[in-house]
Amino acid sequence: MNIAVVFAGGSGKRMNTVAKPKQFLELNSKPIIVYTLEIFDNLPEIDGIIIVCIEDWIPYMHKLIRKFELSKILEVVPGGATGQDSIYNGLVAAKKYGKDESVVLIHDGVRPLINEKAILDNIKMTIETGNCITCIPATETFVVRQDDGSLQIPTRANSLIARAPQSFRLGDIFSAHEKARAENKHDFIDSCTMMSYYGHKLSTIIGPMENIKITTPTDFFVFRAIEEVHENQQIFGF
Repeated sequence: MNIAVVFAGGSGKRMNTVAKPKQFLELNSKPIIVYTLEIFDNLPEIDGIIIVCIEDWIPYMHKLIRKFELSKILEVVPGGATGQDSIYNGLVAAKKYGKDESVVLIHDGVRPLINEKAILDNIKMTIETGNCITCIPATETFVVRQDDGSLQIPTRANSLIARAPQSFRLGDIFSAHEKARAENKHDFIDSCTMMSYYGHKLSTIIGPMENIKITTPTDFFVFRAIEEVHENQQIFGF
């Protein structure tokens, strides 16, 4: 079984929105979160979707599910105090439906430009190796500050930028979360950081460069521009 856990728990402070969290901002009368969910919902290889949502917005999320006829939503669960805690809540829900060997794809609700190929590549790699981190090549130089104040500069050829989805066997990622909670660790920045911390060897695929996380107004403008290109391609064939 392949289950998507889509995280839609952010408040959108960097987006400077007042009326709505960023995942509910609309483009062409469709919220960002729906663009994201439709990609997973329309893919035959995805068996079910868990949505992790800001608790006060769960009723609105259910309205969107009905309005846009999203058919694979298994549950909408509330987020936690941190991003890590929110993902844990989603995994707890996923455990009701999947088995330890099921593939769980953890994805940001505000990454609506992921494509089907990357999702299928995630599933294939996770079945083969136990996990898969969607990445893009580093296009600029990284500078890492060491504890002594010196700088380390990794070669760009060996550097990747981790994005989403980040996919795992359900039993493995749930076990890592349980370990973190037992150790009172709640601040892992993402799932691949947690899995690396607990000794898992990680596999990667290269995903689409346009798979940005919509965090700032500039990101939203980029999303709008790319969607316009997609619409023109469908209408005019270029």
